[in-house]
Amino acid sequence: MKLRPLTGAITALITPFKDQEVCHEDLKRLVEYQIKSGIDGLVPVGTTGESPTLDHEEHLDVIRAVIATARGRVPVIAGTGSNSTREAVDLTALSHAAGADAMLVVAPYYNKPSQEGLFQHFCAVADATDRPIILYSIPGRCGIEISVGVVERLARRYRHVRWIKEAGGSVERVDLLKQAMGKDLTVLSGDDGLTVPFMAVGAEGVISVASNLLPREVTRLTRLALGNDFASAGKLHRRLFPVFKALFIEPNPVPVKAALAAAGRISSAEVRAPLSPLLPASQKVLAQALSDLRA
Repeated sequence: MKLRPLTGAITALITPFKDQEVCHEDLKRLVEYQIKSGIDGLVPVGTTGESPTLDHEEHLDVIRAVIATARGRVPVIAGTGSNSTREAVDLTALSHAAGADAMLVVAPYYNKPSQEGLFQHFCAVADATDRPIILYSIPGRCGIEISVGVVERLARRYRHVRWIKEAGGSVERVDLLKQAMGKDLTVLSGDDGLTVPFMAVGAEGVISVASNLLPREVTRLTRLALGNDFASAGKLHRRLFPVFKALFIEPNPVPVKAALAAAGRISSAEVRAPLSPLLPASQKVLAQALSDLRA
């Protein structure tokens, strides 16, 4: 499989539900909308795809459906992380067999392994595929951060582990990663509101929640930054920022699903427990931010 750039605007896809079952019709329509809007890649079944509440078969069915619908037009990066190394290896191997272009593998959550434990975990996953693995560091959800040292060790051992989704909220951390590894490491923002600041110090794109709803706008934002036009990128960022903020007024992906349903992109804003529907007060804030953007 020919490696394609994993940079720019990559959507962390929601998983649409209808009557609490995966709605494959909505999923296919959303994938088509993303591709026609110029998105650079798709991530099915990450946190935004409610991976913790999908069972094993649902998880793989969603990945296979996105691969089948995309038909090679954009890279599909399967979410295959788990707090169980055995499960992460299994999901990675099965996603490889299904034709995924790459894998997004979050740090093991809840277990809180040592940095050596993290290294061994990612080595086991990397041994299950020769396709790109995007490490995913999000200490706010996992309770641990993948250290710069572990990222360096993994990249030295594996040519296909040279990407990281950085969701720790720190520009300094991105700068440290790039100073340590330079062009040998591709950094992707894990936070829409920090895409431009991260790219200003060397990140190459974003794995975006907002692009579920605004794929053209987020794609333009990253292309301006990749083209070193940070004046224009900053101006667009300031227009989009109120929406970025409103999309996280409640736990992700509750607000973005509500916005997609209101826009007619999916037929239901359903989420699975323990998530709950968007509160009326939050609906008003989100609607106002979207209205202001269109004004």
